[in-house]
Amino acid sequence: MPRRTIITDTMTTLFDTRRYLSNFDTARAGHVFTEVLVIGSGVAGARAALEAARQVDVILITKRVLDDTTTSWAQGGIAAVMADDDSFTQHRDDTLKVGGGLNDPAAVELAVRHGPDEIRQLLEWGIAFDKSTEGKFALTREGGHKSDRVLHARGDSTGRVLVETLDQQLRKQPRIRIFENCFVIDLLTTDDGCVGAVTYHEQFGHQLVWSKAVILAGGGCGRLYRETTNPELATGDALAMAYRAGARLRDMEMIQFHPTTLYIAGSSRALISEAVRGEGGKLVDRSGQRFMPAFHPDAELAPRDVVSQAIATTLAQTHATNVYLDVRHIPRKRFAGRFPYITKCCAEFGIDVGKDLIPVRPAAHYLIGGIVTDLEARTSVPRLYSCGECAGTGLHGANRLASNSLLEGLVFGRIAGEQAAHQAAAQPDPVGPADLRCITPPSLKTPLDLADISNSLQSLMWRNVGIERHGDRLQETIEIIEFWGRFVLDKVFDMPTGWEVQNMLTVGRLIVAGAYRRRESCGGHFRCDTAKTDTPPPPYHVDIHQANNRLHIETIPVGK
Repeated sequence: MPRRTIITDTMTTLFDTRRYLSNFDTARAGHVFTEVLVIGSGVAGARAALEAARQVDVILITKRVLDDTTTSWAQGGIAAVMADDDSFTQHRDDTLKVGGGLNDPAAVELAVRHGPDEIRQLLEWGIAFDKSTEGKFALTREGGHKSDRVLHARGDSTGRVLVETLDQQLRKQPRIRIFENCFVIDLLTTDDGCVGAVTYHEQFGHQLVWSKAVILAGGGCGRLYRETTNPELATGDALAMAYRAGARLRDMEMIQFHPTTLYIAGSSRALISEAVRGEGGKLVDRSGQRFMPAFHPDAELAPRDVVSQAIATTLAQTHATNVYLDVRHIPRKRFAGRFPYITKCCAEFGIDVGKDLIPVRPAAHYLIGGIVTDLEARTSVPRLYSCGECAGTGLHGANRLASNSLLEGLVFGRIAGEQAAHQAAAQPDPVGPADLRCITPPSLKTPLDLADISNSLQSLMWRNVGIERHGDRLQETIEIIEFWGRFVLDKVFDMPTGWEVQNMLTVGRLIVAGAYRRRESCGGHFRCDTAKTDTPPPPYHVDIHQANNRLHIETIPVGK
């Protein structure tokens, strides 16, 4: 497919002309200095900070407290080749097959081959992975994997154990300063590239943090959707600030919907790990009939996009709100030992996993696309690096292989930390305050209720940009977000809730723009209004960036 640029002149220009969301003046603001600034304390940010601190001084900024991250919510595990009957080649092939032709093979090879090294590093730091009775790793299998290669800890609490391990190391490092409950509003940029960030802390107010290199590891954007597995903090801040700074983003339309979240009307959604299906759980419809074998030869262990779309089809056919996960045939004691959190969560709603079916339905889970990075974690903005869910490393392609996310955070987090440290060490002089300021005049437009806008956006995204998408609905969504933007993006807020809504609208617009541009179905992007052909177009990326106060969309052949 030839490369072409589309400038969407009909979209709200405020999304593209607002360089900074908050007013500041370097002549009056408070200043903090470091060599490497890491934004985000999840698996990628923590790993990056630990690696950078081997060489230089680091400030790690986190939106909440150190261990309050999306990583903490991860249940399944870390995919890595640790068994004698597994191989790098098989892990690579599984990742590429699930990725629908959009993977970067070099990124896949890099992640797969460095996975065992990161596991060994975690073991040195004291992590306790679950073991079998023979003392070996209790490896399990999840959707898309052809081998048992998923390591887990404390049953279904792998993310929590991983965060505890990394946080212990972070607090031991004398070269790492941790700023908790600190909101990063925007990245500071000059002609030299990224030189720091504009931040806000409830106690210290606005501060400018200056750095020789910046690592953006701020996570995903699941809270854009009404139905999501993500915590409240996942509002896409890193993606929005990268866009405003001029960074290139890729395949933002690729959202992974986890097939199984506990569905209790009126309750928030709780993830039911894919590992439950790996241990033998079966999906059945409202009449108790198993349906996945009709959709894919791997049935419940098909890739996540296949299972989510199969559930959506089944719900439409049966006029139901949910399907069910049947684990009654799994011995109760074994299930409770393997999935203590899930067992407890179900029991809180009166569901006895040994006797009852578990009501489930899909929910937004993971951003597959993100900020374009190369194999050294560099973005298109000089001195800005990115890793983790907000980064588009090329590992996942159009659909993420289960448990490759924590692997990605570890491998590319290490690389980002190493490369940012090299960047900082090569600059002998500290980054001084540049002559920067932002003065936005007061808005004359009627203020809108931020909570109402946030809730309405979440419902709109779930309804029109969810598992199934239609061109007319996508166009309607663009127009609605454009309208909201005129009354929200012109405001200068002085609290995180306002900046979060501005970021959510910005990222929502990017997702919809990518989804509207990609007319055929691919991986996590399913267009129900276009017919599936026997000769789909050659695989390509949808790249988005802001330049000259306009949103630019490019279609770029994979590998170019």
